[in-house]
Amino acid sequence: MTRVSVLVTGSSGCLGSLVVAELAARSDVSVVALDVRDPSQRLSGVRYEVADIRDAEVDAIVARHLPQVVVHLASIVTPGKDSNREFEYSVDVNGTRNLLEACVRHSVKRIIVSSSGAAYGYHADNPEWLSETDPVRGNQSFAYSWHKRLVEEMLSDYRTKQPQLEQIVFRIGTILGATVHNQITALFEKPRLLAIKGSDSPFVFIHDRDVVGAIVQGIDSKVTGIYNVAGDGKLTIFEIAARMGKRCRVLPAPLIQAALWLLKKFGLTRYGPEQLDFLRYRPVLDNRRLKEEFGYVPKLSSAEVFELWRNSRQHGAS
Repeated sequence: MTRVSVLVTGSSGCLGSLVVAELAARSDVSVVALDVRDPSQRLSGVRYEVADIRDAEVDAIVARHLPQVVVHLASIVTPGKDSNREFEYSVDVNGTRNLLEACVRHSVKRIIVSSSGAAYGYHADNPEWLSETDPVRGNQSFAYSWHKRLVEEMLSDYRTKQPQLEQIVFRIGTILGATVHNQITALFEKPRLLAIKGSDSPFVFIHDRDVVGAIVQGIDSKVTGIYNVAGDGKLTIFEIAARMGKRCRVLPAPLIQAALWLLKKFGLTRYGPEQLDFLRYRPVLDNRRLKEEFGYVPKLSSAEVFELWRNSRQHGAS
């Protein structure tokens, strides 16, 4: 039996650890887990490497293991309190460039990259449902969105100049799972949910296990391309509040923008006025290409994913 060698970056993160565990359970896959820190628990059969995705050591690691497939999950999703834009750019963009150069140099066959719906950007003129043919317009004012755009532009350039490196790019919606804690789940856990007057603030959700399922299928498949990864349907902020038995605090956009500006100026929050569009113009992902062309059908809809997360929070609090 021929084993497929797979290197996973960001392997200690919420998503990365699930991917590594799924692959480690398979006898036909050889797994290399790469992250900036050593995991507290190591899985049997997995080879672990500790290195910063930006460092020259990444090239040596790829050369040493010669993976056929690289799953690139390393990025700054939720910045720490002491983070800054320069650091986030160096990890998200320069780190990806460093990895791509190593992949090309050592003849990696395929790379699977976790992008985001944020790559489309948060714009008033976004279509109601975004498809993979819509332009990538990540907002410069929002670091995560802008960096996903820059990475996707880099990947596009590689598809032209280095076509031998097969690519799968997953533009992932809001991931929810029992262990997920991020900027968005923090919004839902407030006593009252913040809503912007005149905006429904729609969300598309995807279960973390469905993201893992799509990534694993990408390893096994011969299909390449760009795919939105989201459950069927969407939920507005008002529907989310109702499902949680809460009410929304509806405020006009200018008031929220001014409040965020003041709070950030006085160091009371790390989020600035740019967060207004993050709430107001949420990208809603059409998943038809994922299902019809890539061949992966998410097991849970957006509403079902949310209910699973909500129930896990209630049980955890009891």
